[in-house]
Amino acid sequence: MASFVIEGGHPLQGAIRPTGNKNAALPMLAASLLTEEPVTLHNLPRIGDVETMLRILSGLGVEVQDQGSTVTLCAREVCAAEPDPRLFAQIRGSLTLMGPLLARFGYFQVDTAAGGDDIGRRRIDTHLQVLTALGGSLRHNGKFELRAPGRLRGSDLLLDEASVTATENGIMAAALAQGTTVLRNAASEPHVQDLCRMLSMMGCPIDGIGSNVLTVHGCSQLHGADAYISPDFIEVGSYIGLGAITPGELRILGVVPEHLRMMEMVFADRLGVRMRLEEDLAAPPSERFTLVIDAEQQLRVRPDFGGAVPKIDDAPWPAFPPDLMSIAVVTATQARGTVVIHEKMYESRLFFVDKLIAMGAQIILCDPHRAVVVGPSRLTGQQVFSPDIRAGMALVLAALAAEGVTTIGNVQQIDRGYQEIDRKLRALGARIERIE
Repeated sequence: MASFVIEGGHPLQGAIRPTGNKNAALPMLAASLLTEEPVTLHNLPRIGDVETMLRILSGLGVEVQDQGSTVTLCAREVCAAEPDPRLFAQIRGSLTLMGPLLARFGYFQVDTAAGGDDIGRRRIDTHLQVLTALGGSLRHNGKFELRAPGRLRGSDLLLDEASVTATENGIMAAALAQGTTVLRNAASEPHVQDLCRMLSMMGCPIDGIGSNVLTVHGCSQLHGADAYISPDFIEVGSYIGLGAITPGELRILGVVPEHLRMMEMVFADRLGVRMRLEEDLAAPPSERFTLVIDAEQQLRVRPDFGGAVPKIDDAPWPAFPPDLMSIAVVTATQARGTVVIHEKMYESRLFFVDKLIAMGAQIILCDPHRAVVVGPSRLTGQQVFSPDIRAGMALVLAALAAEGVTTIGNVQQIDRGYQEIDRKLRALGARIERIE
């Protein structure tokens, strides 16, 4: 098991570039199963979850031509609709195989649950609601099995929750269904939009991209495509927190401004982070915008009207992303004032705050969903353990802001979502070493 050993208290400055969006990459890789023609993905993040998905696809018979951040996949010779259960159980994104396999081959089977972060119960009922409404039938007798006797049929349905992966499964299944499918209360995150644009390039018209009502016009077959994965806005948010709580100016390259609006409301308006957007009109579109986090921040919680204690909470897009709640907690520990953190979506995500408390943070965990953070706190290095991707990255931020040395165990969790994060941070001046 690998660990990070981090000596905190050193200025970080320079430029850092986010990789492609993990939560877009996984369903876009799965979408390669919808066609016999080659599909090429650019800006693919080479992180643990992506490597696992590539191994799953290879095991199904997908030909993979690997060129680093560009990968070409061809599912012409797919020979199975049963993913490797050991690999399937390692990542939550493996669920996005259900829709494409059912739509193209009429069959999907696995004898284990999907994996992912241990942040509380993560139901799959919405996936089943969508896929059965399109014509699939479910059997669960020791193995999880979906079947479709013929081509799936379009439907007009209301999702019982705005689940990202269920929306993605619905879009991919509907792409090969007969007729038109309307998905209401659909998720609309940037990664869902990336997948929709990819399927449009493959020949499936989709209306309402970016909204919570998606209309998918099913096709009898799809062709290949050449698609680009947008930068990971969760990684961008992590770097905003990093720049806010460490000395030195941080420049985040290649950001997408429309992905940052709610982050700016939370980090800038509520926690006092000074940041600005720079535009280079001469640069290509993917390089045009840089987000600058000013040096020597003076973080201060901004009270609500009348002096009331403010709240930071999460909700489906375009609200504040749940994957950034851990980063917001750490940033709040370094801001003067009191703020309530309300994590609505996962009942175990805030349990990592005991590690911050051990480092000196003033946090009251009220219940599994709410915490009160009082800052600023002087953090000191400790020996801690990474419970999930986002909490692990939050602990890296806390260690870089702390006095002394922090050892973070189980960093394979962090590697699942952040590509070569230790190398990137060393380039900014961080004193971080990976110990195997």
